[in-house]
Amino acid sequence: MPAKIPATIITGFLGAGKTTLIRNMLENAGGRRIALIINEFGDLGVDGDILKGCGDETCREEDVMELSNGCICCTVADDFIPTMEKLLARKDKPDHIVIETSGLALPQPLVRAFNWPGISTQVTVDGVVTVVDGKAVTEGRFAHSVEAVDAQRKLDENLDHETPLSELFEDQVACADMIVINKTDLLDTKQAEGLVGQLQSECRDGVQVVKTSMGKLPVDVLLGQGIGAEADLDARHEVHHHHHHDDDDHHHDDDHEDDHDHHHHHDHDHDAFESFVVNMGEVADATAFAEQVSDVIRAHDILRLKGFAAVEGKPMRLTLQAVGPRVDTYFDQPFGDAPRTTRLVVIGQAGLDHAAIEAALTA
Repeated sequence: MPAKIPATIITGFLGAGKTTLIRNMLENAGGRRIALIINEFGDLGVDGDILKGCGDETCREEDVMELSNGCICCTVADDFIPTMEKLLARKDKPDHIVIETSGLALPQPLVRAFNWPGISTQVTVDGVVTVVDGKAVTEGRFAHSVEAVDAQRKLDENLDHETPLSELFEDQVACADMIVINKTDLLDTKQAEGLVGQLQSECRDGVQVVKTSMGKLPVDVLLGQGIGAEADLDARHEVHHHHHHDDDDHHHDDDHEDDHDHHHHHDHDHDAFESFVVNMGEVADATAFAEQVSDVIRAHDILRLKGFAAVEGKPMRLTLQAVGPRVDTYFDQPFGDAPRTTRLVVIGQAGLDHAAIEAALTA
């Protein structure tokens, strides 16, 4: 049976930086064919335009599908499912599907839709990525402009849940496999670290919280999480279950005036992520080594680790892939004439302690 196509769901309020994150991803896709399903009806023109610039092989015009009916979680059956079916009916299927939800969509019903017959056999949810506006959240609101989010809500005739922003935010955090705190260039170190700690305490165990500015996130970190979110819906519990119009419930969170401090300083555009390679000799035991790798990842907050190892007495090469502390290993091919060495690529936020990580891996 062909492998299921991984689909990444990107959620977060209007203005959090989802589009920038996607633009960066497309520019650095490294030959992967990515299909996009876009649900930001408020500024579709803008979203459509950014994609014209991305390389043909990554994302052609017909690989971008717009959901015209507004809020994706309210129109799952009559809009999202048919769009997915159309995409999956093609001969040249994409390598990866990325779904950008409008900031108003509840992520859980969308994840649930991947259990639909006809879709569940062909696609799996690779991971749910929630993008948050680091500056807004630090200042005690959820979006850069609460007014813009409310205007977006009024535009959408199909929106049938009147959920306060605070609850929507809790849902986005509860459902996430990775939380991307964007615009951290506008925060000082203490604020940024405080926000990381706060969000880590609110999300599920094992969820990665990463900081970024200008939506820069390595494609290897964003895609390929391999979570299979549709199979663990219970863990992603929703905050609310009322899916109906209720006008009494229409309290605006905060009327913050929009402070336009968007002069991004490009001088500190040095990458917030880094990767390095650890080369070592043979390892004694595959299982013990995988556990050791997992411990090192936890101790040093490594985001991704991948590579291969030579195991004493085994002719086959052991492939390792880790997303956070979850390590997958399998023997993939004989070494043949290749030198029996172990080579691991470590990816994380800038500031990794190379020497300590190398020492811990080779211990």
